[in-house]
Amino acid sequence: MNRLISIVGGGMVGASLALALQSHARERGWQMQLIEAQPPGSGEIQPSYDARSTALSHGSRLLLEGLGVWPALAGKVEPIAHIHVSDRGYPGVTRLSAASEGVPALGYVAENAVLGEALLGALDHSVVNWQAPARVTGIRPATEGHQLTVASEQGETQQHADLVIIADGGRSGLLEQLGIHRHSRPYGQTAVIANITSSAGHAGVAYERFTRSGPLALLPMSQRRSALVWTLPAGEAAAVAALPDAEFLVRLQEAFGFRMGALKKVGLRHSYPLSLIEAEEQVRSGLVVLGNAAHSLHPIAGQGFNLSLRDAMALADQLLNSGVAESPGDLRVLQRYLQQQQSDQRQTIALSDWLTRLFSNRRPVLTAGRNLGLLGMDIVSPLKSVFARQAMGLKG
Repeated sequence: MNRLISIVGGGMVGASLALALQSHARERGWQMQLIEAQPPGSGEIQPSYDARSTALSHGSRLLLEGLGVWPALAGKVEPIAHIHVSDRGYPGVTRLSAASEGVPALGYVAENAVLGEALLGALDHSVVNWQAPARVTGIRPATEGHQLTVASEQGETQQHADLVIIADGGRSGLLEQLGIHRHSRPYGQTAVIANITSSAGHAGVAYERFTRSGPLALLPMSQRRSALVWTLPAGEAAAVAALPDAEFLVRLQEAFGFRMGALKKVGLRHSYPLSLIEAEEQVRSGLVVLGNAAHSLHPIAGQGFNLSLRDAMALADQLLNSGVAESPGDLRVLQRYLQQQQSDQRQTIALSDWLTRLFSNRRPVLTAGRNLGLLGMDIVSPLKSVFARQAMGLKG
C-alpha cells in the first residue's frame, strides 16, 4: 500500500528532509511530494553582492556530507576559521579557533541561493514530486492523515496525505487552521541585515560584538564580503536601515570598531523584528511541524537553521527506522522523533535566549559579570571547548 508524504515548504529544511528520505522511499512504499510557493529557479545562480546567507555549523557540514551535497557546496562556502566574541567598550573577549578544536572550520557561511541549488539539484524527481509554484491553502484532519487543498496555476486540487510536514515558516496560516498556537516572546529588537566590505577583509573571522544597542555579528563571506546582522532597538532600526550608505557605514563603524579596518561598502538592507517563537505542538497523528514553523530563534548565535537541520535528519531517521507495517504518520513514530530531539531543542533555544538577554542588558553588575565570564572562558580551555562544541552543533 502506497503512502503519501507531503512536505509543505520547499526551502532548505523541507528540501533537506526530502533528500534524506528519497533513497528509501520506493522500498518503503512511500510517494513524496514537495509543495513550494515560489516558482522553480532557472538553474543558474547569478552572483550578487546582496545575496542573503546562512551560517552552517561544523555539525551541519557533517549532516550535509551525509546527504551527499557537500561536494557541490565545498568550493562555494566561506569557512569560519575563528570566532571572536567581545563586548564593545569593555576588556572581555573570547576567541575560538578551528585549529584548537581539531576541525577544518568552526562553521561556514553559505549563500542561500547556492545552498538551495545544491539541495534541490540533488532531488530525484522520479521519487519526489516537486510542485511549484503551488500553495496549500487548506488543511484538515482526515482518516489516517490529512486532507490538503492545493492551489496552483492549474487550479485547486484535493489531496490526501498520510503524513504532512509543515515547513513553510508558519506564515501560511496552516497552523492556525489546525488550532496550533505559536508562543511569541518579542525581544523589542529588530535585526538589520546587509553585506559589508571592509579595507582589511575578514581573514576568516566571525565577529560577535555586543554593543549598547544590542548584539552585532559580522560573518565571513566570499569575495571579501561579510554578512552583517545588526540588532537594534525596534524604534531605532528603521531609521538606521534607511540612512544613506556613507552615514550607515559611519554609524556601524562606531558600533563595531576597526578590527576589520575601515568599512567601505554596504549593500541592500533588510530588517525584521526579533522574537523567540515556539509552536505549542510539533507532532500530531499524521503531522509534523518543522523548521521556523516549529521554532524561530534570535540570530545571535546563528543556530536557527542548524537546529532545524538536526530536527529534519532526526525525523528522517525515525521514519526510516520505523516498522514496515507502521504508517509514516503513526503517532508513535512521530513521538519518538520528538522525544529524541527535545533535549537538543531545549538546550539550543535556552542558550540562544540566555545569550540574547544577557548581552542586551546594560546594567553595570551584569556587564561586569559577563566580561569576567568572557575573560575566564578565554583562559580556561575546557570551558572554551564546551562553548565551541555548542557553537559547532556537536553534542557532548
